[in-house]
Amino acid sequence: MPLLPVVLIVAALALGAGLIGLGSATGPVVSTTSVTVLPREPRGRAIPASFLGLSLEYPALIAYAGTDPNAINPAFVSLIRQLDPSGRPVLRIGGDSADWTWWPVRGATRPRGVGYALSPRWLAVASALVRAVHAKLILGLNLEAGSPALAAAEAAALSGGLPAGSVSAFQLGNEPELYGLFAWYRTAGGRAVPGRPHDYGFAAYLRDATTLTAALPGLALSGPSTGGLGWRADLGRYLAAEPQVKLVTVHRYPLQLCYVSHKASRYPTVPNLLAARSSTGLADTFRGEVALAHARGLRLRVDELNTVSCGADREVSQSFASALWALDTLFELARVGVDGVNVHTFPGAGYELFAFAHGHGGWRETIAPEFYGLRMFADAAPPGSRLVPVAGVPRDGSLKVWATAAADGSVRVALIDKSRSTARIVAVRIDRATGSATLERLTAPSVNATRGVALRRSVVTPSGGAYRVT
Repeated sequence: MPLLPVVLIVAALALGAGLIGLGSATGPVVSTTSVTVLPREPRGRAIPASFLGLSLEYPALIAYAGTDPNAINPAFVSLIRQLDPSGRPVLRIGGDSADWTWWPVRGATRPRGVGYALSPRWLAVASALVRAVHAKLILGLNLEAGSPALAAAEAAALSGGLPAGSVSAFQLGNEPELYGLFAWYRTAGGRAVPGRPHDYGFAAYLRDATTLTAALPGLALSGPSTGGLGWRADLGRYLAAEPQVKLVTVHRYPLQLCYVSHKASRYPTVPNLLAARSSTGLADTFRGEVALAHARGLRLRVDELNTVSCGADREVSQSFASALWALDTLFELARVGVDGVNVHTFPGAGYELFAFAHGHGGWRETIAPEFYGLRMFADAAPPGSRLVPVAGVPRDGSLKVWATAAADGSVRVALIDKSRSTARIVAVRIDRATGSATLERLTAPSVNATRGVALRRSVVTPSGGAYRVT
């Protein structure tokens, strides 16, 4: 039988995970689960190049990359590269700050809701980062200000100041369904002033977007950059009205801190984050949009994704559970045909993926558990690989098993142990595979742990025709 190179990626809670998966169990081993991987039966679309990238706020770029374009933070560059083996990552820069940012225009008054100004230095740092990692950019433009002239000036400055060909698309604003609900600015007396009336709806947004698009002739756009399920139902209408849109972009967070009862399934808790509705269920909500985009010859990218929206809940978002969720959810999104994902981060966010400090001649980084889940996905699903079926996986959701077959014939198996109280042995059988396998194990002391996360590599030899991992 031909030898198939095998990589096992294990994520597990406590000291019981390996390169086959992520896990959380700390108790005694109580059972053995046998699964069979069928690499000769690939399913679905190949994992696209540049599938996994980052989403940043405009000020975050300087905070992470540094202020010196001649000395970009090497730790940040390394982390970006770790998430994209293809070598051409997609970075989305925008988020809420897209509507709080402008390019200063001589003679124009700064809009009331704008608190951040782009500058030649910002462009120089961004350009240096683009060159360092060979990035393609999705850039947000200010829609909430309602000024086509200012949006056009911003687009011109970004297009002209960044490396040629690096901007793949511009976005008009960010999550416009929230314009009538949250403050765009506050008066001197502290009164909150939203960017649009409370009853601002999709039809009004489409009129605003069309007006701005007319000031951006020939530019490739992405959108609608919404996380509202109700607004996403109007995707077909949006695409019909916006022919300059070349990339469909939508957002999703499984949990929400504001306006949610503590008893709700969307309230931030570790059990809610690890529940199937936060990974499988989240991905399934995109099926219709993926089909609609692909039918029009467009790609669909979830360009803003993370654990908890509308507030910081570090107890959940900085726990080892976030690593388990991230690895599983990325596979689920690939399963339904999503073409790419950008995971959101910025300094001070409850779900921040990493933080940096500069001093004494160098940079120091702190890595959150969730980043390791993203890193494991990059290892487990290289560009061009395809998902392959796995038989024998328990239906209770405590163990998730994903497998990919790459174009070079190598097979990768990711085991994610979501059990919170018991450990297990998993016997992995892979059709046609012989010889030792690389084992990558991600572990932590508990599912709630924010420290003590360890990533180790070793070699495992098959016994009785199966690779056994505790």
